[in-house]
Amino acid sequence: MKFPDTSCRFLFVTAVLLPAFFSRAEVNKAEQIAPDVYFHEGDIQGHGHCNNGWIVFEDYVLVIDANFPSGAQEIIPKIKAITDKPIRFAFDTHHHGDHAYGNQIWVEQGAVPVAHTGVLEEMKKYETGYYGGKPGRWEDTAKGRPDVAATQLKPPSLLFPKEMIFNDGKHRVELHYLGVAHTHGDGFAWLPKERILFTGDACVNGPYNYLADGDTGEWVKTLEAAKKLGAKTVCPGHGSIGAGEVLDDQLAYFEALREEVKKYAHLKSDEVKVAVDKIKADLQRNERIARYVGNGLAGQVEKVYVEMGGKPFVNKQAAVDEHWRHAAAHGRELAQRNGSSFLADCHPRRRGNDETRKNDE
Repeated sequence: MKFPDTSCRFLFVTAVLLPAFFSRAEVNKAEQIAPDVYFHEGDIQGHGHCNNGWIVFEDYVLVIDANFPSGAQEIIPKIKAITDKPIRFAFDTHHHGDHAYGNQIWVEQGAVPVAHTGVLEEMKKYETGYYGGKPGRWEDTAKGRPDVAATQLKPPSLLFPKEMIFNDGKHRVELHYLGVAHTHGDGFAWLPKERILFTGDACVNGPYNYLADGDTGEWVKTLEAAKKLGAKTVCPGHGSIGAGEVLDDQLAYFEALREEVKKYAHLKSDEVKVAVDKIKADLQRNERIARYVGNGLAGQVEKVYVEMGGKPFVNKQAAVDEHWRHAAAHGRELAQRNGSSFLADCHPRRRGNDETRKNDE
């Protein structure tokens, strides 16, 4: 298919200038990364928002990730400033609140939430309040986020088991399920002509990995499958946009993490917990992956250790610490840590509920 000269020129200029573009991308700014294709880096530090993307087709707009409700409200005016075409689809890359709790906002705009079938299965597992059981993650999150409390959970209603394709003859977007990773329902949005890949949290660019709902062994395989697509531009779930090497770096981090934990897999859990600082130092010496090492490493080490046959750390500190770090990073409750204490210690009304809340998640 022959494309207009303007598109060809844009793609050529983009290819030449991509490295400079990656270095100057700004939080909360809509960036055109190809003709009719946009990336928006969310404010995770201030509001817990994920990254978004959108593609302007001939007759409609497809949005990548629903975000939190406030995140959706952040980008809707930016989309409407670019095009008057209706927003018809919102693709949830996975079930977590910062990627799917904004669905109701998009429905009010006339859009249909789209996701892999695993997203709905994960919601049935964790969003127990919506499905008639005890309060689940939505209700928990609403306690600390007014934007969530003011709206309602809206599970995706347009589902695909392996792939779904949007193609109007000018733009083609393929939604793929490549395997278990960050969750059991992660989806990727692949633009083959532009070689742009939106990854959700299966790939991030910085210390934003959360392991509790996934499986790192399978995650490595899924990232290897994603690499085979041959992306030149990677739009991660959190962190700045980057070149295809971001996938390599994310994969390298998990391989290194698993290799480090494997050295201690034969030890008792208390001994592994003591080794976390050593593992952290070893990972940080690798410049390629050092940016992925964050405050939640103890929980990541514990998760991998359990995957390798070990038992959870006795006092649950690593898992609870990782749980609350992830919750704070995604805006559930903005709070300050005090030394090694948990967020629950900083908020007495939370004390005593950590284990229950972790079991829910």
